[in-house]
Amino acid sequence: MRKLATVRKVIDIAPIPGADAIECVTVDGWKVVSKKGECQIGGNALYLEVDSWVPEALAPFLCKDKREFNGVAGARLRTIKLRGQISQGLLLPAPDGANDGDDLTDALGIQKYEPPVPAELQGIVKGPFPSFVRKTNQERIQNLVDELEEWVGAGLEWEVSEKLDGSSLTAYLFQGEFGVCSRNLDLLETEGNSYWKAARDHKLEALLRASGRNLAVQGELIGPGVQGNPYGVGAPQLHVFDVYDIDSGRYLKPAERMAFLDGAGIRHCPVLDSQNLAGATVASLLASAEAKSALNASTEREGLVFKCLGADVSFKAISNKFLLGEK
Repeated sequence: MRKLATVRKVIDIAPIPGADAIECVTVDGWKVVSKKGECQIGGNALYLEVDSWVPEALAPFLCKDKREFNGVAGARLRTIKLRGQISQGLLLPAPDGANDGDDLTDALGIQKYEPPVPAELQGIVKGPFPSFVRKTNQERIQNLVDELEEWVGAGLEWEVSEKLDGSSLTAYLFQGEFGVCSRNLDLLETEGNSYWKAARDHKLEALLRASGRNLAVQGELIGPGVQGNPYGVGAPQLHVFDVYDIDSGRYLKPAERMAFLDGAGIRHCPVLDSQNLAGATVASLLASAEAKSALNASTEREGLVFKCLGADVSFKAISNKFLLGEK
């Protein structure tokens, strides 16, 4: 489960040119605009990550308009720019007795904001997302500062692919049963559901049964009715980005995934490069995420996904330019 509200140590504070009342505070790889003097280098602060739904009772100053999510009045934290400085998330005083690293997400009633799901994607729920398949949710690079230093030092090689702005689809075969899921739910097969239609159109059940293994194919569904169809495609498309081996509890390595999909006639998410991370920093990776999409030269891409060629390790770098342009 994503840790949206954690106690973190302040590692840097920098002035913002032309701003007297605010400053830029760094926690891990995150830059947050905060009121001047509220944080101290080396001290702890409560950090609420972007996409958090913050209850009005916790931060009433965020709630200029009355809005609710899952019955809770509050506001969504988004990437914003103040006086030319990118700000992601919110810093509040750390509660008394809280220690660095404490996860207070549930205790504070913080939820991950999810946009409304179009009717054609909702489907009829069969059950929760199956526990035997890993959910598709790479960690953001801003939360992996120490790990990045280790990866750079180890000289690991990575597959770099474009993160598409769509809706996550998982199709699995487990103990003879085929199923199709949205990001959070296992769905019954119905004629009008876009997830099941994509699975049928791409013959995913036949592909998985032919393998003779318990596997799950995971990809991004894009097209009409999905996130406003930023790529301008005329019909729904599935772009696979992972294949999960259920029995061994790991994702297939990039070369294994490509071999499995070879000849199946299924689109793959755009693979842009294969590289090591020599000299990489959080800032350089975020900068590299900003570019136009390989699927549409007029569309800002959401970001990049990095998958290690030799180990079951991955992360994402989301483009700040994309986030600032979100509606």
